[in-house]
Amino acid sequence: MRGVALYASLGGDTADDLITRGAPQVKRIAYHLLARLPASVQVDDLIQAGMLGLLEAARRYDPAQGANFNTFAETRIRGAMLDEIRKGDWTPRSVHRKAREVSAAIHAVEAATGREARDREIAEQMGVSLAEYHSTLDDLRGQKLLSLDEAGPDEESETQQVPAPDSDPSEAVNREHLGKMLAGAIDLLPERERLVLSLYYDEELHLKEIGAVLGVSESRVSQLHSQALARLRARVASQTG
Repeated sequence: MRGVALYASLGGDTADDLITRGAPQVKRIAYHLLARLPASVQVDDLIQAGMLGLLEAARRYDPAQGANFNTFAETRIRGAMLDEIRKGDWTPRSVHRKAREVSAAIHAVEAATGREARDREIAEQMGVSLAEYHSTLDDLRGQKLLSLDEAGPDEESETQQVPAPDSDPSEAVNREHLGKMLAGAIDLLPERERLVLSLYYDEELHLKEIGAVLGVSESRVSQLHSQALARLRARVASQTG
């Protein structure tokens, strides 16, 4: 006997026990992801996918490897939800197009000036008013970090590049490289954009709470978040293009 079967024979949890214990974790991860996804994504779909990931984790868990079950299951639960998002293609094409346009404008301004692009400069590059640019950023709300590297209409988004748990190790290496590249790009973001991402993803604050910290409206925080992601796309694309 190996894995969960051996663990159960020694008085540990059975697969059913692990699933029961892990169900709240599935809901937590689902709602955590939902806050960063378009309104069209249904939490029940994420939970259903996450439960399948939890079931797979319970079947494969081997306590002899030394990993805590919750830690082991988290990767598979999140991966199953990302697979569901990927299959659903929840983000409208128009949002992807707008995101690429903003990233292209940022890249053009920063390449020409050698410094970070400002809101008004980005708007001028796009040929729109500042108010129209801010409205575009509002439309990009929900873009989330799942699609940081969409550089063109025929290229895969990051959600399409998420490897399955048993995928080729080279994919994991590529993702590790991308992660390091993103970390470096985040460090070079304008201070307020960097702070927004840190409070949103690391501290898991809501936009309204971040607005209270920065002394700006929730809408402005949303715009800063969208602009930060667009700036990251532009800079990562310039390093990988």
